[in-house]
Amino acid sequence: MELKPSPFAPTDYPALDAIGGFRLGVAATGVKYKGRNDLLIVEMAEGTSVAGVYTKSKCPSAPVDWCKAHLGGGSARALVVNASNANAFTGSAGEKTVSAVAAAAAEACGGKASEIFMASTGVIGEPLDPAPITSLFGTLFDPEKADASFMDAARAIMTTDTFVKVATASVDIDGTTVAIHGIAKGSGMIAPDMATMLGFVFTDAPIASEALQGLLSKHVDTSFNAITVDSDTSTSDTLMVFASGAAKGRGCPEIEVADDPRLEAFSDALSALLQDLAKMVVRDGEGASKFLEITISGAEDNAAAKRVALAVANSPLVKTAAAGEDANWGRVVAAVGKAGEMADRDKLAIWFGPYRLAVDGMRDAEYSEELASDYMKNGEIEIRADLGVGEGTATVWTCDLTHGYITINGDYRS
Repeated sequence: MELKPSPFAPTDYPALDAIGGFRLGVAATGVKYKGRNDLLIVEMAEGTSVAGVYTKSKCPSAPVDWCKAHLGGGSARALVVNASNANAFTGSAGEKTVSAVAAAAAEACGGKASEIFMASTGVIGEPLDPAPITSLFGTLFDPEKADASFMDAARAIMTTDTFVKVATASVDIDGTTVAIHGIAKGSGMIAPDMATMLGFVFTDAPIASEALQGLLSKHVDTSFNAITVDSDTSTSDTLMVFASGAAKGRGCPEIEVADDPRLEAFSDALSALLQDLAKMVVRDGEGASKFLEITISGAEDNAAAKRVALAVANSPLVKTAAAGEDANWGRVVAAVGKAGEMADRDKLAIWFGPYRLAVDGMRDAEYSEELASDYMKNGEIEIRADLGVGEGTATVWTCDLTHGYITINGDYRS
């Protein structure tokens, strides 16, 4: 199936230079896709620290189980990602596959199996033979035969994505400049309950795993846990951060805890980078033609505001109204009302962009159907609602729901 490019696909990309302590390789397994790379390995320097967050689905994939079991070790030597098969709901066969892949990768890079992290994406329920993956390790772990870029890596992990998703930043830690690169994939089955579909961040900063984990757990809530495309949480959602520590050779101090004041700028940059990647996932939502920012204010607290925001963002009626460029603010009222959170009907106010459509529980006296309808023709739409009961606020991002989504998912396995 040939996918229609997203209207939000970037016209250019930032330069993502190599980062010390990481070497990338990509290859084609031939498991599903023909004529394209669908396997990524990232070999990492000894002593690389790791942090991760994973799906809260009760049906997690075998790679998710493996990563969660070994994350506590705090160190990584390699990442292996395949985009041909999710290796989810595959029982003991799936466990044997991840064990075989980890053992082969560990032997290839000289590390331990517990230092190999994995992620898989694709069809659920199909057994994954490790041989097409492990047979390529001889080349992928050979620096003279394989040396891919971060753009190559981002392409290799795509499934129904229509554009690559990358972000980068450089930041100062106590006088030393460090780099942060991120790649992600995701387009459908997007309602993360931890993180992203697949997302990986790399830095040469010498940050201990405990500190990395603290930063990641903090910033995921305002990035990948604040997006939705179709309200479906994947079995394979994985977001990981790796820190090689290579910048230590340039004088960067080692950071042990997340609240170290020297990490403030790094923390801000990581937050922004994760949010950039998360928004790219929404902009590439399957069949998407509109990008929606939903902000809820006046809620009982921030958590309640987020639950209401997600109720609006996940409403098929709100999403289809956006697709049809219909300024149907009554659908926002309905979504707020069904969210199960405190809201004062007679104080509720709603805005589409700069236009207030409803106030004090009824249509605004100055409401203009013409202006509101014209605003809905924009590619990017802001919807805001104030619940009138407290100080809680939250913002989430989603896309519209079009026939394109049905087309893609109606024959996904075909």
